[in-house]
Order: sequence, then structure tokens, then C-alpha cells
Amino acid sequence: MPKMRTKRAAAKRFTKTGTGKLKRMKAFKSHILTKKSRKTKRNLRKATITDATNAKVMKKILPYL
Repeated sequence: MPKMRTKRAAAKRFTKTGTGKLKRMKAFKSHILTKKSRKTKRNLRKATITDATNAKVMKKILPYL
């Protein structure tokens, strides 16, 4: 049986925390920033934990993370 392959696009976007959860950066921070408030843009800088509904699928496509 061949080795499982990591989806490289996902590997660039997610990192694993010490407890095994997946950490990701928030979206909507690249353009059209003039209509977003200062508070919104500040909150988009922070990383967050991937939702539990997606975590099972993400761990399948990132087998060695």
C-alpha cells in the first residue's frame, strides 16, 4: 500500500497546536479594507481554532501534521 499524501494547500494554511487542534488564520483581510472598521481589521489579524465540524475532514487530508 502506498504512503498517504498530504494535501499541500491545506498544510500551508493549518498548523497543529499542542493539544492536537488545528489553528488557522481568518479570511477577509486581503482587500476591500476601506469599508471595514478598525476593530474588525484588528480582530481579523488573530489566529483561531478550526471548527470541530471541519476538524475531522482536515485531519484526514493532513495525515502527518
